[in-house]
Amino acid sequence: MRAQDAAQRLRLAVSAGEFAPGQKLSEVTVAARLGVSRNTLRESYAMLIADGVLVRIPHRGVFIASPDATEVQNLFRARAVVEPGALLWGTATDVSALDRIVAAAEADLAAGDLAATATANQEFHRAVVAAAGSDLLNEEMERLLARMRLVFLQAERHDPGFHGEFVPVNRRIVTLLQAGDRPEAASVLRASLLATSESLSSLIV
Repeated sequence: MRAQDAAQRLRLAVSAGEFAPGQKLSEVTVAARLGVSRNTLRESYAMLIADGVLVRIPHRGVFIASPDATEVQNLFRARAVVEPGALLWGTATDVSALDRIVAAAEADLAAGDLAATATANQEFHRAVVAAAGSDLLNEEMERLLARMRLVFLQAERHDPGFHGEFVPVNRRIVTLLQAGDRPEAASVLRASLLATSESLSSLIV
């Protein structure tokens, strides 16, 4: 249980952008940060390696993963099924929460706070999946978001402001949900995810 908790905390730190793709992890430093033994940390590393968040390089150590173009496409294909499905058939859709998240992203973008805009975009997609009302799916989304954050950190090196492009799309999705048009909201989201997959794949080699 301690290892699972440590893995989740480290996964959330990756999702929050606190580690960079390709960064080497020091056992001593990370164990102290999480307040766990090095044996427990190694167990949590094994879980995150299985999730694709970390990679172990023989004789070199454990590193934060650096997703390539193929992984980007795989991640977005999964999201393009799960997220529109949650909007279309979810039983726990909180349109007001989605509206608040988009409003915060709009304010962040207007203020030029790109980091906060990126975080708000992650929150939007987390809330979209929460609409399905499934704890299991929420857990899987956390794994996806951690890997997605690594994709975004790589993309930001080429285009620091690309998260701003998602804000008007998310606003349109909320407007459609407010009007009760779930099918169109799901369609707009799916199209956006697939288009983003193509654009990001061209940025990441």
